[in-house]
Amino acid sequence: MRIGTPLGPDPTRVLLLGSGELGKEVAIAFQRLGVEVVAVDRYPHAPAHQVAHRWHAIDMTDPVTLATLIEQESPDLIIPEIEALATNALVEIEAAGTTVVPTARAAQLTMDREGIRRLAAEKLGLPTSPYAFADTLEEVRAAVDEVGLPCVLKPVMSSSGKGQSLLRSADDAEAAWEHARTAGRVPNPRVIVEGFVEFDYEITQLTVRHAGGTAFCEPIGHRQEHGDYVESWQPQPMSQAALAASQDIAGRVTDALGGLGVFGVELFVREGAEPEVLFSEVSPRPHDTGLVTLATQRLSEFELHARAVLGLPVDTGLRTPGASAVVYGGADIEAPGYTGVAEALAVEGADLRLFGKPHATERRRMGVAVAHADDVDTARDRATRAAGLVHPVPRG
Repeated sequence: MRIGTPLGPDPTRVLLLGSGELGKEVAIAFQRLGVEVVAVDRYPHAPAHQVAHRWHAIDMTDPVTLATLIEQESPDLIIPEIEALATNALVEIEAAGTTVVPTARAAQLTMDREGIRRLAAEKLGLPTSPYAFADTLEEVRAAVDEVGLPCVLKPVMSSSGKGQSLLRSADDAEAAWEHARTAGRVPNPRVIVEGFVEFDYEITQLTVRHAGGTAFCEPIGHRQEHGDYVESWQPQPMSQAALAASQDIAGRVTDALGGLGVFGVELFVREGAEPEVLFSEVSPRPHDTGLVTLATQRLSEFELHARAVLGLPVDTGLRTPGASAVVYGGADIEAPGYTGVAEALAVEGADLRLFGKPHATERRRMGVAVAHADDVDTARDRATRAAGLVHPVPRG
């Protein structure tokens, strides 16, 4: 593939739809390969805006606004980095000849938990937790009865735990329903009720569809709170049978979605004489738990994504065990500063990414510490210690 000169008369131009911390790393990966990057988000000065050649702040859920911007920028590749998009517009734009990564259909299906769950469970026959969909409180109560307790209620259009609740009693249904309606990424009353899965561990199986086929990274273990990841590590120890089942499921669902690039396939694993692996979700883009690859792999998930979508060779090899731990905002702070950076970087094997988000809130991810070590347990300790030393603080 010929790659043009950024800002020249014939650049290779990518349009990032979503400019958060993952988009920022994707932008940097493309720029290292000489690609012109235009970053888009709903608010100004988002993380990827700060490193892109150009940026825009628009309502990406408005199909006319989105289509107008795409026509204005005339990108070679459109790369969705978030779920809250006018995916119908992307389908039309792809049909007119512009490449959407991995495909417009993949972006559309994975934006909606209903679409991807029905594809995985009902069309591909992949093992999943029991589930039901609902549009009203009455339907939610019926779904809870059908699925059983405990169960998890989530908006069909959301991510990173937003709008998610764990129900342990039928009396929890109304509060969970209201939370889902108000806290999801996209206004939509429809929810999914899933049976709570008792698992030994959960993993992200990063799967890379590239010009030479499909490749898998070493499995990433992670721990969540309130549906959002707080730490991850690589590799997650698992039996060969569980690993084979995980890669089989990841390969089947990503083959069904098609296109090129990195997919984050989330799976629940029960070990035993006959391990059981259940499909949970898939993101057709680099995954937040995959931030650990900044410390563990020769090519991070972001570099793999850029290479794969450009048709370039990839290498998913693990360089060293490692871990990541989130730095939270801790409070409502406008244009925060950070203390403890030097102390965090003094932790052996540790590194830091501060995302540069213009506003902090208590549970907003403002940065991540990554660390490597000879073993996962040591790496987790290092990453957690480093992250705990960094504190967003008000100006002055």
